[in-house]
Amino acid sequence: MEYGPDDDLIHGGPVPVYRQLAEILRARIERGDWKPNRPLPGEQRIADEFGIARLTVRKAVHVLADEGVVFVVPQRGTFVSPGDHPSESGEE
Repeated sequence: MEYGPDDDLIHGGPVPVYRQLAEILRARIERGDWKPNRPLPGEQRIADEFGIARLTVRKAVHVLADEGVVFVVPQRGTFVSPGDHPSESGEE
C-alpha cells in the first residue's frame, strides 16, 4: 500500500501506524518539502500534527534512517540524506 504526502493515518488498519507515517514522510521528502541536508520537523511537532505518540514518530524515523532516506545527528535532529531524490532530478 502506498501513502501520499497528504494522506491521513489509518488507526487499526493492517499497516502499523509507524510504517504509514514513514511512507508519508518519505512522500513529503520526494515531493520536496524538505531538501537534502535540511532538518525534518521535530518529533513533537510531527506527533502533534498526526495526533500520535513521539515514540511512534521515532520508530518511523528509524525506518527511514535504516533505508538511508534520512540521517540522525545526536543533539541536532533528523536531516534528509543527500542523494538523488525525484523532486531534484525532475523524475516523477
